[in-house]
Amino acid sequence: METTSRMGDQPPGAPGEPGTSTAAPRLVDGFLMAPFRWYSLDEAFTGPRWLMQVGTSADGSVEHGSIGHGDEPSVRSEGAEGDSRERFAVVVTVGASPHRRSADGSGVLEATSVSSAAWLAGVGLLSVTWPGQMDHTLRDDWLEQQTETAWVLADDLDGPDWAVLSLPVDGVATPFHYRESEFGWVLAGSTSQGVHLGAYGRGMSAYGVGFSGVKDIAAYA
Repeated sequence: METTSRMGDQPPGAPGEPGTSTAAPRLVDGFLMAPFRWYSLDEAFTGPRWLMQVGTSADGSVEHGSIGHGDEPSVRSEGAEGDSRERFAVVVTVGASPHRRSADGSGVLEATSVSSAAWLAGVGLLSVTWPGQMDHTLRDDWLEQQTETAWVLADDLDGPDWAVLSLPVDGVATPFHYRESEFGWVLAGSTSQGVHLGAYGRGMSAYGVGFSGVKDIAAYA
Protein backbone atom coordinates (compact mmCIF):
# COMPACT_ATOMS: atom_id res chain seq x y z
CA MET A 1 0.00 0.00 0.00
CA GLU A 2 1.43 3.35 -1.04
CA THR A 3 1.17 6.31 1.09
CA THR A 4 0.59 8.49 3.42
CA SER A 5 0.07 12.15 3.64
CA ARG A 6 -1.87 13.43 6.61
CA MET A 7 -4.93 15.49 5.88
CA GLY A 8 -6.35 17.90 8.38
CA ASP A 9 -3.28 18.22 10.60
CA GLN A 10 -1.08 20.30 8.29
CA PRO A 11 -0.66 23.94 9.36
CA PRO A 12 -2.65 26.32 7.17
CA GLY A 13 -0.91 29.03 5.20
CA ALA A 14 -0.79 32.56 6.52
CA PRO A 15 -3.80 34.73 5.66
CA GLY A 16 -3.29 36.45 2.34
CA GLU A 17 -0.44 34.17 1.27
CA PRO A 18 -0.79 33.15 -2.40
CA GLY A 19 -2.52 29.83 -2.86
CA THR A 20 -3.83 29.64 0.71
CA SER A 21 -7.17 30.18 2.35
CA THR A 22 -7.93 32.18 5.46
CA ALA A 23 -9.93 29.20 6.74
CA ALA A 24 -8.03 26.17 8.01
CA PRO A 25 -9.28 22.84 6.63
CA ARG A 26 -11.41 20.84 9.01
CA LEU A 27 -10.07 17.49 10.10
CA VAL A 28 -13.35 15.85 9.13
CA ASP A 29 -13.01 17.00 5.51
CA GLY A 30 -10.46 14.28 4.77
CA PHE A 31 -12.81 11.65 6.19
CA LEU A 32 -15.68 12.96 4.08
CA MET A 33 -13.60 12.38 0.93
CA ALA A 34 -13.31 8.63 1.53
CA PRO A 35 -15.19 6.34 -0.88
CA PHE A 36 -15.72 3.73 1.85
CA ARG A 37 -17.55 3.47 5.15
CA TRP A 38 -15.75 4.39 8.38
CA TYR A 39 -15.83 2.17 11.45
CA SER A 40 -15.50 2.88 15.16
CA LEU A 41 -16.24 1.09 18.41
CA ASP A 42 -19.92 0.24 18.66
CA GLU A 43 -22.50 1.87 20.93
CA ALA A 44 -21.42 -0.21 23.92
CA PHE A 45 -18.57 2.29 24.26
CA THR A 46 -19.97 5.50 25.75
CA GLY A 47 -16.79 7.51 26.26
CA PRO A 48 -15.27 10.29 24.16
CA ARG A 49 -14.44 9.76 20.48
CA TRP A 50 -12.29 11.84 18.15
CA LEU A 51 -10.92 11.86 14.62
CA MET A 52 -7.19 11.35 14.24
CA GLN A 53 -5.95 11.41 10.64
CA VAL A 54 -6.42 10.03 7.17
CA GLY A 55 -3.79 8.58 4.85
CA THR A 56 -3.85 9.27 1.13
CA SER A 57 -2.22 7.88 -1.99
CA ALA A 58 -0.11 9.94 -4.38
CA ASP A 59 -3.19 10.98 -6.34
CA GLY A 60 -4.92 12.29 -3.21
CA SER A 61 -7.37 9.39 -2.77
CA VAL A 62 -8.15 8.58 0.85
CA GLU A 63 -6.96 5.06 1.66
CA HIS A 64 -7.30 4.77 5.43
CA GLY A 65 -8.00 6.72 8.61
CA SER A 66 -8.20 6.39 12.38
CA ILE A 67 -10.80 7.19 15.04
CA GLY A 68 -9.78 7.35 18.70
CA HIS A 69 -11.80 6.37 21.76
CA GLY A 70 -11.28 7.06 25.46
CA ASP A 71 -8.23 8.93 26.74
CA GLU A 72 -6.13 10.63 24.09
CA PRO A 73 -2.96 8.50 24.19
CA SER A 74 0.28 10.00 25.38
CA VAL A 75 3.71 8.60 24.63
CA ARG A 76 4.31 5.85 27.12
CA SER A 77 7.69 5.08 28.61
CA GLU A 78 7.89 1.47 29.66
CA GLY A 79 7.34 1.28 33.40
CA ALA A 80 6.42 4.97 33.71
CA GLU A 81 4.23 5.78 36.67
CA GLY A 82 0.62 6.70 36.01
CA ASP A 83 0.43 5.26 32.50
CA SER A 84 -1.58 2.29 33.77
CA ARG A 85 -4.54 4.65 34.19
CA GLU A 86 -4.60 5.51 30.49
CA ARG A 87 -7.43 3.79 28.64
CA PHE A 88 -7.84 4.12 24.90
CA ALA A 89 -8.59 2.23 21.71
CA VAL A 90 -8.03 3.41 18.15
CA VAL A 91 -9.90 1.92 15.18
CA VAL A 92 -8.21 2.04 11.77
CA THR A 93 -10.40 1.66 8.67
CA VAL A 94 -8.64 0.67 5.45
CA GLY A 95 -10.49 0.78 2.15
CA ALA A 96 -10.24 -2.52 0.26
CA SER A 97 -8.39 -1.84 -3.01
CA PRO A 98 -7.10 -4.27 -5.65
CA HIS A 99 -3.75 -3.91 -7.42
CA ARG A 100 -3.91 -0.64 -9.37
CA ARG A 101 -1.71 1.69 -11.38
CA SER A 102 0.23 4.39 -9.57
CA ALA A 103 -0.75 8.00 -10.16
CA ASP A 104 2.13 8.61 -12.58
CA GLY A 105 1.50 5.36 -14.44
CA SER A 106 4.99 4.10 -13.70
CA GLY A 107 4.05 1.05 -11.66
CA VAL A 108 1.43 -0.95 -9.78
CA LEU A 109 0.39 -0.17 -6.23
CA GLU A 110 0.08 -2.97 -3.71
CA ALA A 111 -3.46 -4.09 -2.94
CA THR A 112 -4.72 -3.37 0.56
CA SER A 113 -5.40 -6.35 2.81
CA VAL A 114 -5.85 -7.41 6.42
CA SER A 115 -2.06 -7.20 6.68
CA SER A 116 -2.28 -3.52 5.72
CA ALA A 117 -4.66 -2.93 8.64
CA ALA A 118 -2.46 -4.95 11.00
CA TRP A 119 0.64 -2.96 10.03
CA LEU A 120 -1.08 0.41 10.39
CA ALA A 121 -2.41 -0.59 13.81
CA GLY A 122 1.00 -1.86 14.91
CA VAL A 123 2.71 1.36 13.81
CA GLY A 124 -0.03 3.37 15.50
CA LEU A 125 0.71 1.70 18.82
CA LEU A 126 4.42 2.30 18.32
CA SER A 127 3.77 6.01 17.78
CA VAL A 128 2.65 6.33 21.42
CA THR A 129 5.32 4.05 22.84
CA TRP A 130 8.71 4.99 24.20
CA PRO A 131 11.00 2.35 25.72
CA GLY A 132 12.24 3.15 29.22
CA GLN A 133 15.79 4.40 29.65
CA MET A 134 16.13 5.27 25.95
CA ASP A 135 17.88 8.45 24.91
CA HIS A 136 15.88 10.72 22.59
CA THR A 137 18.59 10.47 19.95
CA LEU A 138 18.13 6.71 19.76
CA ARG A 139 14.37 6.69 19.39
CA ASP A 140 14.37 7.14 15.61
CA ASP A 141 16.54 4.03 15.24
CA TRP A 142 14.29 2.13 17.63
CA LEU A 143 11.15 3.21 15.76
CA GLU A 144 12.64 2.20 12.42
CA GLN A 145 13.55 -1.23 13.77
CA GLN A 146 10.18 -1.76 15.44
CA THR A 147 8.28 -0.53 12.38
CA GLU A 148 10.05 -3.18 10.31
CA THR A 149 9.18 -5.76 12.95
CA ALA A 150 5.53 -4.66 12.84
CA TRP A 151 5.52 -5.20 9.08
CA VAL A 152 7.06 -8.67 9.40
CA LEU A 153 4.41 -9.59 11.98
CA ALA A 154 1.61 -8.15 9.83
CA ASP A 155 2.84 -10.18 6.87
CA ASP A 156 2.52 -13.43 8.85
CA LEU A 157 -0.94 -13.27 10.39
CA ASP A 158 -1.14 -17.05 10.58
CA GLY A 159 2.12 -17.21 12.53
CA PRO A 160 2.58 -18.03 16.23
CA ASP A 161 2.58 -14.37 17.32
CA TRP A 162 -1.11 -14.03 16.52
CA ALA A 163 -4.21 -15.54 18.11
CA VAL A 164 -7.74 -15.58 16.66
CA LEU A 165 -10.37 -13.53 18.42
CA SER A 166 -14.06 -13.36 17.45
CA LEU A 167 -15.57 -9.87 17.83
CA PRO A 168 -18.84 -8.33 16.63
CA VAL A 169 -18.83 -6.13 13.53
CA ASP A 170 -22.26 -4.59 12.89
CA GLY A 171 -23.58 -7.26 15.22
CA VAL A 172 -22.04 -10.17 13.31
CA ALA A 173 -19.32 -12.31 14.91
CA THR A 174 -16.15 -11.75 12.87
CA PRO A 175 -12.68 -13.35 13.22
CA PHE A 176 -9.75 -11.05 14.01
CA HIS A 177 -6.03 -11.65 14.29
CA TYR A 178 -4.87 -10.51 17.74
CA ARG A 179 -1.57 -10.03 19.55
CA GLU A 180 -0.41 -8.42 22.78
CA SER A 181 2.83 -6.77 23.86
CA GLU A 182 4.04 -4.96 26.96
CA PHE A 183 2.86 -1.72 25.34
CA GLY A 184 -0.69 -2.72 24.40
CA TRP A 185 -2.62 -4.84 21.92
CA VAL A 186 -3.17 -4.93 18.16
CA LEU A 187 -5.85 -6.67 16.09
CA ALA A 188 -6.92 -6.80 12.46
CA GLY A 189 -9.71 -8.31 10.38
CA SER A 190 -12.06 -7.67 7.46
CA THR A 191 -15.72 -6.72 7.14
CA SER A 192 -18.40 -7.60 4.63
CA GLN A 193 -18.61 -3.90 3.68
CA GLY A 194 -15.44 -3.71 1.61
CA VAL A 195 -13.05 -2.46 4.29
CA HIS A 196 -10.36 -3.94 6.50
CA LEU A 197 -10.23 -3.03 10.19
CA GLY A 198 -7.24 -2.61 12.44
CA ALA A 199 -7.28 -1.53 16.07
CA TYR A 200 -4.82 -0.92 18.88
CA GLY A 201 -5.07 0.17 22.48
CA ARG A 202 -4.11 -0.24 26.09
CA GLY A 203 -5.94 -0.06 29.38
CA MET A 204 -9.09 -1.37 27.63
CA SER A 205 -9.57 -5.08 27.05
CA ALA A 206 -9.65 -6.06 23.39
CA TYR A 207 -11.86 -9.00 24.32
CA GLY A 208 -14.75 -6.67 25.13
CA VAL A 209 -14.77 -4.40 22.08
CA GLY A 210 -17.13 -4.44 19.13
CA PHE A 211 -17.24 -2.42 15.91
CA SER A 212 -19.93 -0.71 13.88
CA GLY A 213 -20.14 1.56 10.86
CA VAL A 214 -20.19 5.28 11.58
CA LYS A 215 -23.60 6.63 10.65
CA ASP A 216 -22.56 10.26 10.19
CA ILE A 217 -18.85 11.04 10.15
CA ALA A 218 -19.70 14.75 9.77
CA ALA A 219 -21.02 14.68 13.34
CA TYR A 220 -17.38 14.46 14.48
CA ALA A 221 -16.65 17.95 13.09
